[in-house]
Amino acid sequence: MASKQAPHERRKGEAALGDFAEYAAQSQSATTNAPEVEHHAELDDILDSLNLSEPGPRIRLRDLLLSAADDDASLQKLVDIVGERLDEGHGESVFDIGFENHGESMKLTKEDWEVAYKRLSQAAAKIDADCQLLLTKNLGGDLDGTPTRDGDVSGKVMIRRRPSAAEEVIETRIAVVGNVDAGKSSMLGVLVKGDLDDGRGRARVNLFRHKHEIETGRTSSVGMEIMGFDSHGQTVLSDTPGRKLSWEEIGKRSAKVITFTDLAGHERYLRTTVFGLLSSSPNYCLLMVAANNGLIGMSKEHLGIALALNVPIMVVITKIDICPPNILEQTITQITRILKSPGARKIPIFIKSREECINTATQFVSQRICPIFQVSNVTGENLDLVRSFLNILPHHGRYDADAPFEFHVNDTFSVPHVGTVVSGIVKSGVIHAGDEVHLGPDGLGKFTTTAIRSIERKRIGVPAASAGQSASFALKRVKRKDVRKGMVVLSKTESGPPKVYREFIAEVLILSHATTIKTKYQAMLHVGPVSQTCAIIDVDRPFIRTGDRATVAFRFVQRPEYLVPGDRLLFREGRTKGLGIVKSLGYDPERPLGGVNVGEGGDKVAAGVEDAKNEGAGNEVKVGA
Repeated sequence: MASKQAPHERRKGEAALGDFAEYAAQSQSATTNAPEVEHHAELDDILDSLNLSEPGPRIRLRDLLLSAADDDASLQKLVDIVGERLDEGHGESVFDIGFENHGESMKLTKEDWEVAYKRLSQAAAKIDADCQLLLTKNLGGDLDGTPTRDGDVSGKVMIRRRPSAAEEVIETRIAVVGNVDAGKSSMLGVLVKGDLDDGRGRARVNLFRHKHEIETGRTSSVGMEIMGFDSHGQTVLSDTPGRKLSWEEIGKRSAKVITFTDLAGHERYLRTTVFGLLSSSPNYCLLMVAANNGLIGMSKEHLGIALALNVPIMVVITKIDICPPNILEQTITQITRILKSPGARKIPIFIKSREECINTATQFVSQRICPIFQVSNVTGENLDLVRSFLNILPHHGRYDADAPFEFHVNDTFSVPHVGTVVSGIVKSGVIHAGDEVHLGPDGLGKFTTTAIRSIERKRIGVPAASAGQSASFALKRVKRKDVRKGMVVLSKTESGPPKVYREFIAEVLILSHATTIKTKYQAMLHVGPVSQTCAIIDVDRPFIRTGDRATVAFRFVQRPEYLVPGDRLLFREGRTKGLGIVKSLGYDPERPLGGVNVGEGGDKVAAGVEDAKNEGAGNEVKVGA
């Protein structure tokens, strides 16, 4: 049995996690952007708002919004500005009426506001978009927030494009994690169906995939659920109370779809949860905490993984209707302390009003912020705030649609009269039905050539899928037994199938380990949808301990895999032991990481060299079609 970590070791691991998360984010942005330019998204947003990049004079927004009804030139300029904003926001944008781009007040009166809002709605309608009024200041009415001293009227308006086809629907993926019995499945059931829970698990039944899940009330698999919002920001629900809409109905009526990945909270299913978190490549992570239990058990483990993946986190405290006030206070104090700790470095924001909800959602591009909701699935308290927040949530994540096509398989199916179907996330590029692709690697590292028969998104047939979207492909001439989770689908190139590697070098951080880690240490390694046992064949120092950052050479035990430098990895032995980022592919035993082979390092690479000799192959597995 592993010995318990000393407090100072745990603090060292937490501090190292915070530093490593920043380092990994920088490394990843360096691999996705041009090497000579370091990209800072938040800095770009600030510079854009200040208009520092454009030397030429610009027409004031006030003049465009308050232009005469017959001034078509001003209306066209406003249409162009709204169109730009929608393209930047992937089909939606929050527009501030009352402030110029650089933050200067327009000093609008109530009469001016009415004219400006009507003009903006006109401009949006010209590009097939709808407006939803979110919040106003000094206007009066139900949506009015805290008045300002100057008395100027202002407001936030959500503009969202009406999709002309299913492939244009905005998609945001949220992974739902938390300890067992935190109320994850129940809350998703309530959000998606629109009905409240009865306190006995009625809402969660629709989310379960297996008979034993219904009997025990505990999720053991990766469940998927979707929630739709139309172009006016209203939740897409059934007209008949108690009836749950099918995915096809939600997809056809929605302009924005939130895909929830419902993960298991029980420790027994940790492997499934880690796979679900990494393979679904979520844009956000929703951490559920039961008010009467606090952040216990696997919650901290899930929080650590979400921090390691550098995903923005929001917290929902459930069951506030049955929790005594003093216990709720303890839970809130504990969550605040953990979020502010050196490992997380988050700023907790407790959301109790519609105004706080809207302001936080529009600023959630900053990963330092962590919104916290307190809800009850039985009484429905504050659930409207969660729905409003999800509706406004900006699209997060950078995807390159111009790069070569790459798709990661995270589930396989055999569908009658269709054949083999694979589902997953399009990591980069664009694919069309009928395109020829490479599928692999198999156990020998080979790729097979196949073609895409048809594509579906949210169970609706589409002609194409692009970067950042989740999709399912029906493949031609492929049997289900030849496809597994962790494979990739790549565009067919003239240069032939890609190279796959059995060995790779990564920069890792050890989060927690009772003793030292040396060569020949084995652990379960997760990289995206890939889950396989790996052995350490070389380290850049004699041994590594908790809180250490080191360069390590790994070797897959079973088969080679397709990896890309910059991929996030996580390795565990039971609970998480460490995380890292892939630096390079392949490993040369003649050039050990630690430099000169002396003492302990004399037999460092023995295992790797011996295995390579036995297999009669180098590090690189060159494959033929």
